[in-house]
Amino acid sequence: MYVLPSEGFVREKQLIGDKKNGIPGILPFGHTTLWNNVKSGSFPKPIKLAERITAWHVDVIRAYIEKNASQTNAKS
Repeated sequence: MYVLPSEGFVREKQLIGDKKNGIPGILPFGHTTLWNNVKSGSFPKPIKLAERITAWHVDVIRAYIEKNASQTNAKS
């Protein structure tokens, strides 16, 4: 499993994994769901670092994971 860095940015393949190369992701969904969730506002919007580089700040991802983990635990 991928471990989030302590600071910096993470890209899509770090979040959802890369099945072709056997790299697991940290989120339980794939590319289409990720971008549908960004569009709907239920997942944080990424930052454009360059023309072809989109990433999320790791602190935003940590907050998203913690928020959703607590919501999941509250439902149980």
